[in-house]
Amino acid sequence: MEGTRSGRPLLAASARPRTGVLLAGCAVLVAVLGVLFARQSTADRFDRAVDAPFVTWFAARHGLALWLAYPGTMVPAIVLSVVIAVACLITRRFRGAVLAVAAVPVAVELCEVLVKPLVHRTYIGQVVYPSGHTAAIFALAATVTVLLFAPPRPAVPRWLRILILAVVYLAAVAVVIGVIGVRFHYFTDTVAGAAVGLGTVCGLALVLDLIPAARPSRIPRRSAAT
Repeated sequence: MEGTRSGRPLLAASARPRTGVLLAGCAVLVAVLGVLFARQSTADRFDRAVDAPFVTWFAARHGLALWLAYPGTMVPAIVLSVVIAVACLITRRFRGAVLAVAAVPVAVELCEVLVKPLVHRTYIGQVVYPSGHTAAIFALAATVTVLLFAPPRPAVPRWLRILILAVVYLAAVAVVIGVIGVRFHYFTDTVAGAAVGLGTVCGLALVLDLIPAARPSRIPRRSAAT
């Protein structure tokens, strides 16, 4: 057999240019917002307007805000990544397994190690730009999106794919609301975090598709005895 599941690309050929554009757009957005908010220690007018209703409503519901933010923390994000990776290994989608394992750690490290120290935007004394919680959950969401629509599409009914994506992206929105409500981040921190998560998955998918697929070994057939 000439093709194997392990050789499946993560992106259709027609999707790669759009993925590259999305990656570039995410990088530009994070950079531009980073320049605007560098060394900022108070919210600007836009963030105050967006954040205020959430901060006020969750003031007496602090525990609920923490629960909403929880899926963006490392333990659940890593556990879900491992579950997705195992499912990919079972179905011999090796590129998908690598994407699932790498997406969240790479996105979070980009936030924590690279961008946060450079921008050094603070909120109540904490460095907050971009949101690592949001980067993690959007990296997970983007990974699921890529895997559900990787060519050839898996035998999952269209309605089920839509339902899975709806649940994943609702969880991402919940994390955004939670981290704003608990005063971990400004709204624009979450916008940048989402861009880091999405851009990370775009970049990883493009890179992984450059790796040649392993060809199945061919075992010569023995000629039948006469």
